[in-house]
Amino acid sequence: MPHVVEITHVQEFSASHRLHDPSLGDEENRRLFGICNNLHGHGHNYVVEVTVRGEVPSSGMVMNLNELSRILAEEVIAHVDHRHLNHDVPFLEGVVPTAENIAIAFWRRLQPPLTDYPGCRLTKIRIRESRTNSAEYRGETTGSST
Repeated sequence: MPHVVEITHVQEFSASHRLHDPSLGDEENRRLFGICNNLHGHGHNYVVEVTVRGEVPSSGMVMNLNELSRILAEEVIAHVDHRHLNHDVPFLEGVVPTAENIAIAFWRRLQPPLTDYPGCRLTKIRIRESRTNSAEYRGETTGSST
């Protein structure tokens, strides 16, 4: 019986952002996002964790972690490190850059190139924006909770 293992690669980046929904008024944005709605933005030292899952082949590697590192660096980190996420990152244009939305956007960037690696699939993106706050996305969509 094959063994299925998840492997995770971690990288860090620094970026600024402003939590602001242009469809809401200034007062509602301040109420909803608090100090994170600062007109000039604020920064984080983010940590992104990318997890892939697959059967362990004869090579012993679900995926070469050096390849996963390269893909993350090229597809994501090169575009967001030391940038203002609201203004400088085309794939985040029109998105309120919460940790949740960043995780979803990173999934969309990473999932296509990872399909080139048979036997493994992207299973999780975790974004840590501080020691105490993180968001995790597993790619699934759920229906409404009625």
